[in-house]
Amino acid sequence: MQDFTNRIVLNNPLGDYLVVALLLLVIFILKKRASKNITRLIFFLFRKLGRKINETEFFELILAPLENFIVFLTGYLAFSELVFPKAFRFQVLKSTSRDLISGLATGVLIYLFFYTIIKVIDYMAIVLEKKANQTKDYTDNQLIIFFREFLKALVIIVCILVIIRFVFNQDITEILAGLSLAGAAIALAAKESLENLIASFIIFFDKPFTVGDFLKVNQVTGTVEKIGLRSTRIRTIEKTYVSIPNKQMVDSIVDNISLRNKQRGEILVQLELKTTTAEMKNIIKAISDALAELKIDEHTVFLSEIRSSAYLVTIEYFVRVMTINEFNELKQKINIMILEELENRGIGMAGKNNNLFIPI
Repeated sequence: MQDFTNRIVLNNPLGDYLVVALLLLVIFILKKRASKNITRLIFFLFRKLGRKINETEFFELILAPLENFIVFLTGYLAFSELVFPKAFRFQVLKSTSRDLISGLATGVLIYLFFYTIIKVIDYMAIVLEKKANQTKDYTDNQLIIFFREFLKALVIIVCILVIIRFVFNQDITEILAGLSLAGAAIALAAKESLENLIASFIIFFDKPFTVGDFLKVNQVTGTVEKIGLRSTRIRTIEKTYVSIPNKQMVDSIVDNISLRNKQRGEILVQLELKTTTAEMKNIIKAISDALAELKIDEHTVFLSEIRSSAYLVTIEYFVRVMTINEFNELKQKINIMILEELENRGIGMAGKNNNLFIPI
């Protein structure tokens, strides 16, 4: 038996291969238990920090990436103890096969590690978002989305730098120094993107609008569905999806219709010229009394203009904030009421008896 384990195959004793295989088998069998224990430890630490987190969601989101990292880390450490076989040694340009395989394995290991961190960030964002949903203010939701994407971008940048350092064996300080020289050129080239990024910070902290607000900006009217690092996405009243750069959202005049405290309605009624002064006074009073019965918050009914073709009566009213369907229903009720008052008093509208002549 000892002769069998000491037998050299591809520059390594068979006993070493058996140890590696046994170790991988044990880790593969126990990976669920090992990763669950580590995940439970992280879960316990979050609980100690006072976070109200859901254990099931925590395991579903983080367990799989952590399992992959543990299995690959174990395999990486196990195979690193073996001597690289001479039969597999070759050279590509200035790199040997050993360096290529080692670099590839190191890169995958680094990627799995940072991928697990990204999943932890995603889970923390879910936890904070659930807490933010308990309030009516959407600002917290915006900040959570913003910082989630910002932290994930930061983790990706760090991951790339670590790969450059440990896979390609490059000095990061020299790279950063080189980037600083090119920073000015990059900043000029990405001037608009930087302006949009700064504008996104202004939107988050100045809070001119939040997700869910109904806006009118740059001839676009709709509901804000997402505020990103570069642009704001709006679902228009035509149900189209418009992306507006954040710089324009900051520099333009934004009418946040959702923040109004009342809704305004206006109706223009053109009465025929044969309407007497007494009839005019009566119809104005009748419409004003009818609006008062409808419990309109504020209303004004007055003779606004005397034209050569008609008398113009302006009806202006303000009501509480309501949905568009409720407002249209109220507007229709007011219009029908005005028509009924005119019919009851025998007052006609201008242009009622006009004929349309089409030249031949």
